[in-house]
Amino acid sequence: VHLVESGGGLAQPGGSLRLSCVASGFTFANYAMSWARQAPGKGLEWVSGIYSDGTDTYYADSVKGRFTISRDNGKNTLYLQMNNLKPEDMALYLCARRMGGTSYSHLDEYDYWGQGTQVTVSS
Repeated sequence: VHLVESGGGLAQPGGSLRLSCVASGFTFANYAMSWARQAPGKGLEWVSGIYSDGTDTYYADSVKGRFTISRDNGKNTLYLQMNNLKPEDMALYLCARRMGGTSYSHLDEYDYWGQGTQVTVSS
């Protein structure tokens, strides 16, 4: 299993970025996926999740209305469109494969993680 994120970079407050996560080594369409982030000096925070076929999506309150998760199962790729970025969104963003369980926000319900892509929000 391999998860590779890209698309991070520098954005101004109010700006946008689109993150991608390319998956390989497993049948991507069979698994729910999520994005999580880790800000400097803080713990890992779940951001958003999506069901295996993309029909259901879930968001942390801190990003609801600003971020959109999506996936293209034909391309084995997970996306996170981030709009109206705030300084507090600055973090390392990682994608993860969900094993299943009771809540997308439970980080122990994920078995594989990517290395992450850095998002910096600054004017």
